[in-house]
Amino acid sequence: MLNRVVLVGRLTRDPELRYTPNGVAVTNFTLAVNRPFTNNEGERAADFVNCVVWRKPAENVANYLKKGSLAGIDGRIQTRSYDNNEGRRVFVTEVVADSVQFLDTRTSNSGGNGSQGNGGNKQQSNQQQFGGFNEDPFNDSAPIDISDDDLPF
Repeated sequence: MLNRVVLVGRLTRDPELRYTPNGVAVTNFTLAVNRPFTNNEGERAADFVNCVVWRKPAENVANYLKKGSLAGIDGRIQTRSYDNNEGRRVFVTEVVADSVQFLDTRTSNSGGNGSQGNGGNKQQSNQQQFGGFNEDPFNDSAPIDISDDDLPF
């Protein structure tokens, strides 16, 4: 069986870091993910996906992401249930993140290095070694001249 989820979106609120009684870090946050189509008014709808991340990545998310931060999540869907204060069973579906990528640029997200746990300083050292270059070669707003025959899809 396959249970794999990949999402890219923005945090709807600051992450909430807490610790289990055994001292394991766990962070909860909600990710707003745009749908790929628009409604009749031309607006994009969004889905709000509850996410949870554990251990050291949980601390990194809490320390470096905030409301509005762009993040990429790779994980799995998990459903759990509990009885609330009124004695009713409540079911929760959430994404348990195995990996969280910080997708904001360094200038728009002060503090983070761009990605959690992947040595984000490597790109910076390569940039210093080989001189300055445009980080996004497609960001010059010029139209791209490409024929449909050249596209693989």
